[in-house]
Amino acid sequence: STCRMGSEPSTMASMQETAKKYFRGMQHRKFHESKACGCKMSLGVYLPDAYYNDDAPVPVIYYLSGLTCTDENASQKSGIQRYADEQGVAVVFPDTSPRGHNVEGEADSWDFGVGAGFYLNATESKWKHWRMYDYITKELPVYLAQTFPNLDTTNASLMGHSMGGHGALVIFLKNYNKYKSVSAFSPICNPINCPWGKKAFTGYLGVNEAAWKSYDATELAKAYDGPNTKVFIDQGADDDFLKSGQLLPENFEKAVEGKSNIELKLKMREGYDHSYFYIATFAEDHVNFHAKYLKP
Repeated sequence: STCRMGSEPSTMASMQETAKKYFRGMQHRKFHESKACGCKMSLGVYLPDAYYNDDAPVPVIYYLSGLTCTDENASQKSGIQRYADEQGVAVVFPDTSPRGHNVEGEADSWDFGVGAGFYLNATESKWKHWRMYDYITKELPVYLAQTFPNLDTTNASLMGHSMGGHGALVIFLKNYNKYKSVSAFSPICNPINCPWGKKAFTGYLGVNEAAWKSYDATELAKAYDGPNTKVFIDQGADDDFLKSGQLLPENFEKAVEGKSNIELKLKMREGYDHSYFYIATFAEDHVNFHAKYLKP
């Protein structure tokens, strides 16, 4: 998730909508007014060849990005579009927080505020516009269906990286009837027990322990009583954030042990770190995993 803001122009610096030919499909960059986040949001949408040439509507994979990212990091670095095009699946790349509210302190640290929405609905009034959970689950599917009529947003899966892996797991476990499958690269699996999560949840949710647990994948997995589902977690074994206790996949693994309704596929990748080089190496596995559920 190391895509520090200084190294690339800010998401909102260029408000030009674009469409670029990419493999056989098109990579779109769109902007729209968000009620949930109270600002204009940017997003990337990759439409495969199938979107333009098949009669059947095209399913969607939401790719949720990590700390400091905009909508452009994964769309430019992950290489996931190649495999999405082959499978006839669209990929949506949302931004990671609202922008432009100029809340005092919003850009003071890279792991809180701008670029660090944590895919929750903040309850602390100072951060009232940080409602990425509602944005992703409620607002975005409506916008996509209106803007790209050949997308089937009712046939959708979730994936993400790091903070976005946390988002994908949490949103899926809370809305398993809305999404077909979930996978994550190096997710923050147990935020109530790691420094990133404690900082973010204190800031956005205050000291409400029940609220913290409601956005924690490990806690949600313990309580999950939905239909049988498979969860695919992909983790670089040489990831510094794994070693420093930010990600805690072992806690998620323990939470689902003996649960008959969650089958965990946890892949530890020897020698790989937390970067887009790692993501790009295994992106194909994730698209193929979701395609089994989206196009059975």
